[in-house]
Formats: sequence, C-alpha cells, structure tokens
Amino acid sequence: MFTGLIQSVGQVIEKHQVGGDFQFKIQTGFSDVSDILLGDSIACNGVCLTVTELLDNIISVDVSLETLSKTQVGEWQLGSAINLEKSLCLKDKLGGHMVSGHVDAVAQCVEIDSSARSTIYQFKIPVNLDKFIVKKGSVAINGVSLTVNEIENCVVSVNLIPHTLEHTNLGLLKIGDKVNLEIDTIARYVEKMLKV
Repeated sequence: MFTGLIQSVGQVIEKHQVGGDFQFKIQTGFSDVSDILLGDSIACNGVCLTVTELLDNIISVDVSLETLSKTQVGEWQLGSAINLEKSLCLKDKLGGHMVSGHVDAVAQCVEIDSSARSTIYQFKIPVNLDKFIVKKGSVAINGVSLTVNEIENCVVSVNLIPHTLEHTNLGLLKIGDKVNLEIDTIARYVEKMLKV
C-alpha cells in the first residue's frame, strides 16, 4: 500500500525487452535506500512494482504483459521522469489516501489551465470508470494522490499546487500525454457490495 505522496522523481536509465515483457533500471532520487530490500514494492508512476535488483540508488523492476496492457509503462523511454514512492509502513503518516498501486486504466491529459498560483489539469478517463469518481473524492494520477475538483462527461479535473508541480512529474505533462489512473479502492468494494 501507498499514500500517493511522492518521495522522489527518478529517471529511467535502462530499458530492456526480456521474453516479451520489459525490465527497467531506474535511478532514484531517494536520499536513503537502506530501507529498500530485494522483493520490496515501489510505486513507479503509481504502478506497484517489485524491486528485483538494487545497486546504490538504482532499482531494477520487471514489468509483465498484464501491467503493460493496463498502464502507460510501455511508453517509458530512457530519461523518462518517474514518480517514486516506497511502500507504506504502519508507523507512517497517511497524508494522501490509500493507494494500492494497482492501476485501473490509462487516462489522457486534455486540458491545462492556470488558476492563480496553481494549475488545473483535466484528464479524459474510460467510460467504465466514471461512476467510481466523485467530486471532492480521491484519485491517483501517476501515483499522486489528488482531490477531484469536478467530474463531468468522463473528464476529471484536478488542481495542482506549485509544490506538487515541482516535486512530481505532473508538471512535465502536456496536452495529449497519457497517465496512469487509479480510482479510490473503497469505490470498488462499494460497487461489489451493491451487486450482492
């Protein structure tokens, strides 16, 4: 589990196709990696991936075909900026919301507007996810926990403050860029309970 509060923006330094899926090496910006072990989970742009190698502050992660089909990880290239978050410990503060790292879909940035010192981003989401997102609810975009300003006609609007723009890769987004989207986990359970 994660909080959606990004701890570092890393950079893809290697990308290899291995047996049909991919392996990436990511240079992290973590000041301390002593708490990362082989097999640990790291959220990379919101995708929960397993650390398969660790050398200084470089992690290796394997990406399956399933993950490639549900996320924009396949589009990562050398130099791509990646939001990173170590998995949540029971003693940690939960400052964002509970994020599983299980991406639901890819969304697309469709509009960017200034709003005083902040920036409003709008993302087109798949029709089947519209019912899971509510105004003032939570959503994770590239692993960043955000509050929904509005949701209308499958377009989610979120407000990004200067700190978020500076300390995540969301400030690099352009119209047309794709992002990883995770809905609030609670919404999934509510839907299932209502079907029973």
